[in-house]
Amino acid sequence: MTTTDIDLEALRRDLQYVKDKIEIRDLIHTQARGHDRHDVSLMTSVYTDDGVDEHGPTVKAAADYGDWANAAHSAAFDQHSHNITTHTCEIDGDVAHSESYVIVQARRGNALIMMGGRYIERRDGTWKIALRRCTVEWTLQGDGSALKSGNFTGFIKGSWDPNDVSYARPLTQDDTNIERW
Repeated sequence: MTTTDIDLEALRRDLQYVKDKIEIRDLIHTQARGHDRHDVSLMTSVYTDDGVDEHGPTVKAAADYGDWANAAHSAAFDQHSHNITTHTCEIDGDVAHSESYVIVQARRGNALIMMGGRYIERRDGTWKIALRRCTVEWTLQGDGSALKSGNFTGFIKGSWDPNDVSYARPLTQDDTNIERW
């Protein structure tokens, strides 16, 4: 095949499409990580300046969302993890419509709670979230006392601040500010 046989413009479009989808998915993952680290700057970095987040009856401007989410999560849970699973994204020029399924595991004392829902996003002009609407589809509650049973002794606990091991650069075995089960 010669370069005259290759449709370079089609190749550029396809590459841009793949790049755009990856950037959008990365925004969704960044926001989830921000939740789990209680990192307001990560949470709010994914929204447009006039972005809006709707979580049930609570609707917040992007700039106010992170502080509200941290307070709400801290009041309800000791730990949580937002896991993004199925992610679809339709790109139409400068607008993207995406849907991301989320499974949240949360712990409060010995109670474990799981819930599933979806985040639905759109954007205009730049790959940031202009509007996020959250659904809750199901919940499951169980006993989390196994975490304190001794079977997990020595495992690192996650934390809701920059002391979390995921922030370490470079990653070392330094245990300063690390809490373990």
